[in-house]
Amino acid sequence: MDTTGKEEALKDTIDNLSTEITSAGGKVETVQKMDKRNFARVANKKHSTGFYVNVIFEGEPPVLEQLKHRFAMKEGVHRVLFTKAPPPKPLTTA
Repeated sequence: MDTTGKEEALKDTIDNLSTEITSAGGKVETVQKMDKRNFARVANKKHSTGFYVNVIFEGEPPVLEQLKHRFAMKEGVHRVLFTKAPPPKPLTTA
């Protein structure tokens, strides 16, 4: 996330992203705000640093497609990576 010059707005941006996920039909489990870091790949030299945010949520494939489109259009969000978590392993009792 790029919050150049508006670091106090980071919480609002994260809340907005969580609302987008919920309104698309997803369920937010956890939000992890990480520190400000240099971007791994700089696409625009004006924005070489930003905050990384990890949002863990549940959603069906149509939700992901909708969110990819919405987040691509969001100002301040530079990159989005969706990964599929493996199914939980059943608990074994000994």
